[in-house]
Amino acid sequence: MCDGKCTSLNGSNSKAVFTIECKDIILREFQAEDLDAIYNITLQPKVKEFLPDWISTKEQRREWLIKYDIKENREFFEAAPNIKEQILRLGIILKETNEFIGWIVSGLKEELPPPNREIGYAISRDFTCKGYATQAVQGLIEYFFQNTNTEVLNATARTYNSSSNKVIQKCDFKLIGTMNIEGHDYHYYKLNKGEWEHENIN
Repeated sequence: MCDGKCTSLNGSNSKAVFTIECKDIILREFQAEDLDAIYNITLQPKVKEFLPDWISTKEQRREWLIKYDIKENREFFEAAPNIKEQILRLGIILKETNEFIGWIVSGLKEELPPPNREIGYAISRDFTCKGYATQAVQGLIEYFFQNTNTEVLNATARTYNSSSNKVIQKCDFKLIGTMNIEGHDYHYYKLNKGEWEHENIN
């Protein structure tokens, strides 16, 4: 099980941050000091290919991180459990080294029919194929279904992105079909809270 909570990762005198603890990783809200790690991951070819919206200069990334990412996370937590259009962005932190190895996000995807809250993620190429992405997605699913008013989650992946499609399927999402978004073909998945509870809660 993954537990979502506010806790301090750096001692009792530090500002508490939201975390979700999983087996090998911790999901935690973005911090200003994540700038270099986030920016460096966005430069990796696969991330640029599959997440072109994350491409930016370092100065743009700094502005987005401070003015939008961190601010919008706080708005999400203030709204929870009754969330609407709020966005959540969490870093994926490797427990063993405390290294920032990727991120997982959730917001409304306009191209999908409502309810259209989507989960998406990115993992650094140095940490793929180790099960971390699956842990991250499972942890965020559990948080949303157990701690917010979310009843349906969505996921999309390019049709030829076999690794992401496998992660989504491992996390019990059901394939709905294929759709074209901005000139690219995507597999489109849904996961209902009731189905997830039936499979995961005894």
